[in-house]
Amino acid sequence: MRKLNTTFRSVVYVWWLVTMLMLSGCSTLTELRQDFADRVFGREPPNPPAELQEIKPTYNTRVDWSVETGATERYDYTPALEAGAVYMVNTAGELTKLDAANGKQLWRVNVGERISGGVGVGGGMVMLGSAKGDVLAYDYAGKALWKAKVSSEVLSAPRYFDGVVIARAGNSHIFGLDAANGERKWVYERATPALTLRSSAGLVVDGGAVYAGYAGGKMVAIRADNGKLIWEATVAQPKGVTEIERIADITSAPFVDGPLVYAVAYQGKIVAVDRRNGKVLWGRDISSYTGLSAEGGRVYTAHTLGAVYAMDYETGRTYWRQGALTNRRVSMPIPLGDLIAVGDLEGYVHFLNRDDGAFAARIKVDSDAVMSMIAGNSSNQVIVATRGGGLYAISASSIASQSSEKPEAIKKPAPKTGIQIVPEQDRSELEKTIIETEQPSQAPSDSGANTDSIMFKKEPDISPLPGLEPQ
Repeated sequence: MRKLNTTFRSVVYVWWLVTMLMLSGCSTLTELRQDFADRVFGREPPNPPAELQEIKPTYNTRVDWSVETGATERYDYTPALEAGAVYMVNTAGELTKLDAANGKQLWRVNVGERISGGVGVGGGMVMLGSAKGDVLAYDYAGKALWKAKVSSEVLSAPRYFDGVVIARAGNSHIFGLDAANGERKWVYERATPALTLRSSAGLVVDGGAVYAGYAGGKMVAIRADNGKLIWEATVAQPKGVTEIERIADITSAPFVDGPLVYAVAYQGKIVAVDRRNGKVLWGRDISSYTGLSAEGGRVYTAHTLGAVYAMDYETGRTYWRQGALTNRRVSMPIPLGDLIAVGDLEGYVHFLNRDDGAFAARIKVDSDAVMSMIAGNSSNQVIVATRGGGLYAISASSIASQSSEKPEAIKKPAPKTGIQIVPEQDRSELEKTIIETEQPSQAPSDSGANTDSIMFKKEPDISPLPGLEPQ
C-alpha cells in the first residue's frame, strides 16, 4: 500500500508539473515547484539541516578580501582564476575582473545580455554564455572580441583548447568554435530523456579530449578538434517506476586526474573511467549533484545528503566519511594541501583535515548559501562565491601554538562529529563498520558491463533539491 501511495503521488506530481509547464513556461519552474511543495507538505522543510556542533579548531581562518559582484538569481556561477586575476559574472550582464591579491576591481564591462553560463578563461580570452544562446569572448583587458550563436542558453562556462572554444548549450549540444572569430567548427548532438534536471553541468577539456556527463547517467569523451565521439561510459542506470524516480543525471563536470577521469551522477554512482578506452574501473553507489575533485591519490565528493567522502583513486575504497553536515547542501570539496574545504547552505565554509576528515576550522562568510568555490591565489586560500552575489577570499593557517601531535579529540572524535575513519587493514570491511542513520538505498545498480567494478554500500535515495528542478 505504501508503494502504491508513493507511486500515485509521483504520478500526480508529474502530471501537475507538465500541466504547469505548459501554462507557465520553464522560467518559473522553481517557483512552481516550491508552491506545490508548500501546498502538499507545508512550509516546514521535511529534512532540516543538521545543527552544527562546536569544534576545537586547529587552523585559524581569515577573510583576505571580499566584494559584491551582483545578483545570481537562478543561475550557478563559478569564478575563474588566471594570471593573478579573478573573473566573475552576474545576471545583469556584468563581467568583472579583480586583482586576486586584494580583490580590487580592475575593470567591469556590461556585455549587453543576461549572463547564464559562468566564466571560463584560456588562450588569452575570457569566455561566457548568455541566456539568449550566445557565446561571448573578451580579451584580458575587457575588450569584446566576438559573439557566436549556439542552439540554446549556455548554462556552464565555455572552455578553451588549442584554438577552439568549446561551449555546451542548455539542450546538451556541445559546440566547437574557432577561437579567432567564433565561427562554428563542429557540433556534437545526442538525445536526452524526456524528463531531466536543469543544471549547470559543464565539461572538462584535457589532452585533446572533451569529457561531459549527460542525463541518463552517460559520460562521453569526444575529440576537441572535430567533435567526433571517442567513447561512451555508463556512470548510472535509470531505475524506478516513474520518470522522477528514473532521473539519474550527471549534473556536474567530470574530473580528470592522470590516466583516469571521474564522474558522479545524481541518484546514481561515482565511477573511475580509463581515459584510453572508457572502461569503468570501479564504481560506488554514491549520489552527488555538486561534483567531485581529486588530489594526492584521493577522490573527494559530497553526497547529496551532505556526507563528505575521501576515497582511494585506484579502488574507490573509503579513507574517511564526514557525516556531520547532513542536509546542509554541501558544495564540491576543494583540496587545499592538508585541508579539504566545503561550503554549505547557511554561508559557512568548513575546513576538514585531509588525513581523517575531522573539522579543522569553520568560518561564516555570508548569510546566503555558498554557490561555488575554487582554489585561490595561494596553497591555503579558497575563493568562495555565494548565492547573494558575494565573493570572498578565505585563507586557513595552522595554529602556531599547536604541537605536532594532534589533540586526542581530533584523533578520536566523538560520535557527534559524524566521522568514520577506516584503517588501512580494515577497509575491506568498510560496509560492516559504517553506522548509517539514513533510509535504505534505492540507488541504481551496476550496469554489469564491467566485472571488475568494486561495489560498496548504497547511499540513501533522495528527492530533487532546490536548484535541481526537472525540466
